[in-house]
Amino acid sequence: MLRVIFVTGSLPHGGAERQSIAVMNRLAERGHECHAVYVRNDPRQLDRIRLREGGSVRCLNATRYLDMHALAGFAAHISRIKPSAIVAANPYALMYSSLALRLSRVRAPLVVTFHTTRLFGAKEHAKMIIDRLFFWGANRLVFVCEKQKRYWLRRGVLSRKNEVIYNGVDTEHFSHTSGSEERRELRRGLGYSDADYVIGISAVLRPEKNHVQLVDAVAALRSMGIPARVLMIGDGPMRGAVEVRGHELKVDADVRITGFQQEIRPYISVCDVMVLCSLAVETFSLAALEAMAMGKPVVHSDLGGASEMIFPGRNGFLFPVGDTRALVGKLAILADRAVSREMGREARHLVETLFSEKTMVDRYERMLMDLCGTPSSPEEALTCSMRDQRHQNATGREPGVGEGLRACDGPSGPLRPQQR
Repeated sequence: MLRVIFVTGSLPHGGAERQSIAVMNRLAERGHECHAVYVRNDPRQLDRIRLREGGSVRCLNATRYLDMHALAGFAAHISRIKPSAIVAANPYALMYSSLALRLSRVRAPLVVTFHTTRLFGAKEHAKMIIDRLFFWGANRLVFVCEKQKRYWLRRGVLSRKNEVIYNGVDTEHFSHTSGSEERRELRRGLGYSDADYVIGISAVLRPEKNHVQLVDAVAALRSMGIPARVLMIGDGPMRGAVEVRGHELKVDADVRITGFQQEIRPYISVCDVMVLCSLAVETFSLAALEAMAMGKPVVHSDLGGASEMIFPGRNGFLFPVGDTRALVGKLAILADRAVSREMGREARHLVETLFSEKTMVDRYERMLMDLCGTPSSPEEALTCSMRDQRHQNATGREPGVGEGLRACDGPSGPLRPQQR
């Protein structure tokens, strides 16, 4: 059994925090003792943590960037728990984990998961000079896609061993419901007819998510005679700009913003296709994986690890960042219901095969057991063999061909499924 402390900077509605919670919850279900620590008191996802008996959740209540009182409390917490390993999400949690582990004098491997590709502003670049020192001291650095790994290794962000574990989503929670009565009722409630082509986007309305581009795309599609309408799942500071743009283009009646939703599945189910038109920051989008799990083809701006999850013409399309004309062209193809449904089925299959939460948690469990010197069981070896076969079936090649590495041990290059 493993005893693991998972550390996050706080618990906002972010992808890194969601991934950490998913891994600790699933490992706890498998009988491992998991503990959650978050540095600053932002508990918005606290209710998602479901640890078994023996687990704990602790907020360090740091009031400044490096709070020595919080650090001392964390070191004492580590001394009491005596973890098999510590897993920190992103550099801020890594800094606290590194320093507290040293203060505690407990010997345990330190893992850091890194979810960012770009730094913004001189302050973040200067901070990375210090953060590199903590990365170098970690036992394992986990990236979420191959493109991100290559980007940071070229810039000296590495640990003693570096690997990729793709984000995964719960394929039972995000299930395909396109034919359900609930979906039809919600479509009607939102004012959509059966003939409407509903294009969804699930993201906070921030400038880098580029929602305004989708308004432009819908206006262009409607001018082509395609009955396109947009459902923006979320809210944020760009809401006013989106509404103004819709009014300018006379498509304000065709652009609906849901506001923040605790449960997004019903709204994804309403849509025929999902879009991410981000200008930056999408390292390996959970929103895209959730949409694919629900049987929706995804049109994604070609940045971050998008090319490692979207295989053009198979489960969606990629388009150059900021290129509205290309975005419109891809969405026009998917306006054909037969095409979008076929790609949606393939999207679901790819998530089940390669990007499920179970696959992600299997990889983390195996990595942690290897780090802690816990031998793998025969069942784990069988699971690895079965995953190799799923990889081959999904991609049209044997795992590790040309890579010198089994898929079960982590891909060393983006997957390139065989085109049909």
